[in-house]
Amino acid sequence: MFLYTLFTASGQDTDKQFERKVIVKGLSDPWNIIYGPDDQLWINEAKGYRVLKVNPADGKTDVLLDLNSAKTFPRYDTLNDSKDGKKPWPQGGLMGMALHPALLSGKPYVYLAYVYDFEGKESAGDGHDPKDGGFHFKTKIVRYTYEKDSNKLHDALTICDSISGSNDHNGGRLVISAVDGKEYLFYSIGDLGAGQFTNAGRANHAQDLRYYEGKILRFNTEPDQNGQTADQWIPKDNPFNSGLRNAVWSLGHRNPQGLATMTISGKEILYSSEHGPFSDDEINIIKKGRNYGHPLVIGYADGNYNGLAAGVTEKDSLPGIWNTAYPLIENEQLNAKKLKNYEDPVKSFNATENSKLKEVLKASRSGGEKKAEWQSIAPSGIAAYTSNLIPEWKNSLLITSLKQGKLIRLKLNAAGDKVTNEKEYFKAPVRYRDVAVSKDGKRIYLVTDNSEVTSGPTQEKPKDISDQGAIIEFTYVP
Repeated sequence: MFLYTLFTASGQDTDKQFERKVIVKGLSDPWNIIYGPDDQLWINEAKGYRVLKVNPADGKTDVLLDLNSAKTFPRYDTLNDSKDGKKPWPQGGLMGMALHPALLSGKPYVYLAYVYDFEGKESAGDGHDPKDGGFHFKTKIVRYTYEKDSNKLHDALTICDSISGSNDHNGGRLVISAVDGKEYLFYSIGDLGAGQFTNAGRANHAQDLRYYEGKILRFNTEPDQNGQTADQWIPKDNPFNSGLRNAVWSLGHRNPQGLATMTISGKEILYSSEHGPFSDDEINIIKKGRNYGHPLVIGYADGNYNGLAAGVTEKDSLPGIWNTAYPLIENEQLNAKKLKNYEDPVKSFNATENSKLKEVLKASRSGGEKKAEWQSIAPSGIAAYTSNLIPEWKNSLLITSLKQGKLIRLKLNAAGDKVTNEKEYFKAPVRYRDVAVSKDGKRIYLVTDNSEVTSGPTQEKPKDISDQGAIIEFTYVP
């Protein structure tokens, strides 16, 4: 344990100090960390396909559930390419986890989302789809019951098993948030990388309500009794129900890897953190029926992507000047006006000017020796800080960065709809995946990737990466 002095984005000492302690390390890519009502840390492993409970005092770890037998494909990332034909691992794996607020008081439910099938697993070679060239997986959301005496999860109940997946942009967060006083389960799913890299020819459905990709979905925490099994988990008042119920709550998302709620003035607000393509990582307030623009508006509707697209490839056989299934963004401002219920983000990181973005896309399209580089934080997990313990932190969003190895704190205004200040903390050669806060606000918990890189435009390999697959505790010392 040692004192860890914090620094702002400008490098000035904040005069606040934390004690840093590594509780556990070597986990198989922890995806979530939740500070549970039992004062234990609930963790799930994206590649290990296990749910763990860790005692923050001594690191004692219990396995609550092992889901390795619940998927139909092996650990492609650990197999020799000559054996599996270079088949890809899905982005994530075992992803979202949410604990029911009444977990220890009558509703002992734990919700999990995980990739369970790869459509190309029996195919020769890498298993790509012969029609669009993409990699097609399947994701499901399942509710488990927690048994305190045995410290295990059991009685799996499938909520939805028809969610498309990919080796890119699976999103993958679950959170429980109240709407008009009733609790619901929200799930974030990305656009599956449709339009970039190996999925460049795959159609992008982020604006199409017939598909769940590129959306925030809303489900009931318990099935209603309407007699239709397929509809029991989908609320009757979801905004796009027509005939059959539709789980879509909002649309136009690229890769939302973080969801968090904050109660302000008695009202619960749902926030997301989302990856941008070549700039403009976003923080959004998620509202019923709203459209967040992707792939027609990137970040703010400010025109910096005019004439560009949300992806680019070297493949001349693909459509448009940028060789991608992503549509050409002729005019962001006009697109925002045309989209019904368009919503700007509350924060867009690294909003880059058009001329510089065009240079990046041209370099990527050429495929030459000149490497296209751009600024991004690659936001993943997000948590709300509402404690009075650190006064200047109250009503802040804490965001983990996969690139640049840091925690970003966004101070919000009294209404929670504007960012008033931004600071950075805990800089290290790691990939921070998620963040949690103890009930008293005294301890901040971060988990790090075991992997050095992930797929997609956010990939980065830190030098001398440390504390892989770790749970790190930062204790506030006034």
